[in-house]
Amino acid sequence: MENVQEVLSNVAGTLNLKTLSWDAALRVVVLVLVGMAVIRVLMKLVDRLLERSKSLASLHVYIRSMVRVGLWFLLVLMAAGSLGIDVTSIIALLSVAGLAVSLALQNTLSNLAGGIMLLVTKPFQVGDYVEADGVGGTIAAVDLSYTTFVTVDNKEIFVPNSQLSAAKIVNYSALGRRRVELTVNASYDAPTQTVKEAIQEVLDAIPQIQPDPAPAIWLSAYQSSSIQYVVRVWTAAGDYWDVYYAIQEGLRESFTRHGIEMTYDHLNVHILER
Repeated sequence: MENVQEVLSNVAGTLNLKTLSWDAALRVVVLVLVGMAVIRVLMKLVDRLLERSKSLASLHVYIRSMVRVGLWFLLVLMAAGSLGIDVTSIIALLSVAGLAVSLALQNTLSNLAGGIMLLVTKPFQVGDYVEADGVGGTIAAVDLSYTTFVTVDNKEIFVPNSQLSAAKIVNYSALGRRRVELTVNASYDAPTQTVKEAIQEVLDAIPQIQPDPAPAIWLSAYQSSSIQYVVRVWTAAGDYWDVYYAIQEGLRESFTRHGIEMTYDHLNVHILER
């Protein structure tokens, strides 16, 4: 027993403690064992809560690691306090070190906060076509620091999450369908009903156009050299550009068949003889 007390005295001298008795050491051991059991139980509860939260699925690993580190840090502080070590100076030192690290990693931490915000709020998901902050493309990946866009010409653009979370985001895929709207100019000589029939023939030949809501064709404006018509149809988000160009190409052929002139801005000059 004297040898054990001598060892404890040596440990106390190493840790700059006044005394370290057998009872104090036993209390620390019991505290650590109980703390480990409590940490294990709390981690199981955290895992259950994270499994129920689908919105935080991408953050499970990070949240679990942070909670685990925090619990162990508290246990170490409690054990140090039970030994008589002044933990106030340790906390102050760690606070200063944390402040220095946060200032050095300000941009990185800002991106991490933006990434967490995007993963929780879910303004888009992988596979959506999105425009934000002057960048447009299909979302290929959403990480904690960067979001990856793939443009229509197959370029990858990595946008910082801090920049993206503060930008206006337009998601063209979230609702599943989009409205295609075009304006068409026809000659004043072409009857309105004939123009509408020619346009309707084009729409009927495109299977990707959805019947509900029904396609709409309206006379929208009387211009200086032509009458303007507006065409509105609905289609699946992924078929938008196919439908858009199919209508454009079909209109030229349909107008030709019906003898409708597709006019352009021009000036008619009439010379009168006196």
